[in-house]
Amino acid sequence: MAKLTQKYETVIVLSTKIGEDGIQALVEKFKNLISKHGTLESVDEWGKRRLAYAINYETEGYYVLFNFESKPDFPAELDRIYKITDGILRSLIIAKED
Repeated sequence: MAKLTQKYETVIVLSTKIGEDGIQALVEKFKNLISKHGTLESVDEWGKRRLAYAINYETEGYYVLFNFESKPDFPAELDRIYKITDGILRSLIIAKED
């Protein structure tokens, strides 16, 4: 029988230029979005970290890790939203093995 949901983890790197309020607003936005489409298991804010290389002339990013469970079609939509959201420098979504 096919599984209805799959476990995922996603990391986003936010621009520090949007300020603390902007960062918290985006973290809340994605917490709500993931919760709406699945089960948000944990949110781990790693905070400001130096980037390995500059992205858009920025050398620091704010890292956030989300662990969630959802239907297999949701991560593609989440990735699309990441790509059109200002303030996100990088994002990665990984399906976790059980």
